[in-house]
Amino acid sequence: MITYDRLFIAGSWTDPSSPDLLDIRSPHDRTVIGRAAQARPADVDRSVAAARAAFDEGPWPRTAPAERIAVIRRLDTLRAADAEKIAALISAENGSAGWFTLAGQPGLGRQADAYLKAAEEFGWEETLTSADPDSPTRSVVRREPIGVVAAVIPWNSPFSAALAKVIPALLAGNTVVLKVSPENSLSMGLLAELLERVGLPEGVISVLPADRETSEYLVSHPDVDKVAFTGSTRAGRRIASIAGEQLKRVSLELGGKSAAVVLDDADVQLAVQGLKFASLLNNGEACIAQTRVLAPRSRYEEVVTALKELVESLKVGDPSDPDTFIGPMVRPDQQQRVREYIELGIKEGARLVTGGPQVPAGLEGGNYVTPTVFADVDNSMRIAQEEIFGPVLVVIPYEDEDDAVRIANDSEYGLSGGVWSADQAHALAVARRLRTGTVTVNGAPIAFDGPFGGYKASGIGREYGAVGLGQYVEYKTVTLTPAVRSAGAVRVLTAHTETFSPGAGVHGVAGGE
Repeated sequence: MITYDRLFIAGSWTDPSSPDLLDIRSPHDRTVIGRAAQARPADVDRSVAAARAAFDEGPWPRTAPAERIAVIRRLDTLRAADAEKIAALISAENGSAGWFTLAGQPGLGRQADAYLKAAEEFGWEETLTSADPDSPTRSVVRREPIGVVAAVIPWNSPFSAALAKVIPALLAGNTVVLKVSPENSLSMGLLAELLERVGLPEGVISVLPADRETSEYLVSHPDVDKVAFTGSTRAGRRIASIAGEQLKRVSLELGGKSAAVVLDDADVQLAVQGLKFASLLNNGEACIAQTRVLAPRSRYEEVVTALKELVESLKVGDPSDPDTFIGPMVRPDQQQRVREYIELGIKEGARLVTGGPQVPAGLEGGNYVTPTVFADVDNSMRIAQEEIFGPVLVVIPYEDEDDAVRIANDSEYGLSGGVWSADQAHALAVARRLRTGTVTVNGAPIAFDGPFGGYKASGIGREYGAVGLGQYVEYKTVTLTPAVRSAGAVRVLTAHTETFSPGAGVHGVAGGE
């Protein structure tokens, strides 16, 4: 039994405003595996006040980038040393299969390395060369921290989501209040311990497990300068509306309903083996999961049969069992939600190839669903349009390549997707036509040096690498002139000022403030 009866606020463990502890239950058998304090608005106020003071008056935003880089390197070293413990905790809390949580640990290192490399090469301050050789001015462009960042993350992949925001925010010199899901109180408690050991100044970071109401209180807080959110599109829209009212900076990584386009020249067996991971990673509870499989009519039944055989071969069960590929859903309500979508698919007229709404035999004591494949799915069906967030695949036929692209793009989402082909150049040509933020070819892993994020209702902004780091800075331009030594120089400067004065045009005469 693990207990966290205090909250990590402003860099130290502090008594919560409410003494009540939340029972953390195993998705496998619903037994209590831990207890943890949960943040309330009063705890948010303390955290934000400390972050505000640390940003406005403390050393962190004024620390040299090289020193901030060194701190984040220490954090990743500490994280790597506890990789197996982290993986086990996430499996216990979330029901994520052990193979997935362990496989994700090296990825956390690559994610950190990409941010660190970007920070080392980042133009924290650059002098621009004027396009006008006769101009007496020069511009210095600075990239400065935004301020207090509220980082709000979901439960399904907590370390990845947390560090994707905390690392670039800290590298840029911001202070952070990290709001995590109650389900992850144990693993995020371990993250807080690592942050305590790394030696950040007082007030720079807090880690608060909390419910949705407290999360909205944090997002709405007037002393928060930026919100970085990963979660559902519905919640993202709410956060965007709050940020818009207050003109906060915001980045949103939201839902997905990604398409895997199997081209007619693909090796179907290889493609399906790749979809084992691309479509069913983390029990299907992944925003990037390629859960719409688009297959050419000429090979449609071949793809359907191969997927049926694959899904029926996967072991469902205890996530701590090394042979388990798919574990339970995170909570009973999520289990029920997925089962209702399966029932909906049957009502909509899709062909149930394998699976169904029944709970797998012998696993009735946990939050389990039976992995399911639907065929003869029309892309207009709800099971093809809505994010189910579970191990449910729909197989949609297409007539030709143009039809495949049309179907893939016929979605409110645009987060991820895949193309499967024996011809990489051909696959790349199709990938270029997909309206989605990330496309993998033949199951290639997502690279952390490139930007990650979504089109359309899948979000705003990007994470990872230099582009992700850039989401946490403000740009300041300082314009300098040569020393004024003569009346002639004054006349030159005056002439340039009269020629180009954007402030007068936009906000003065033309703007009419």
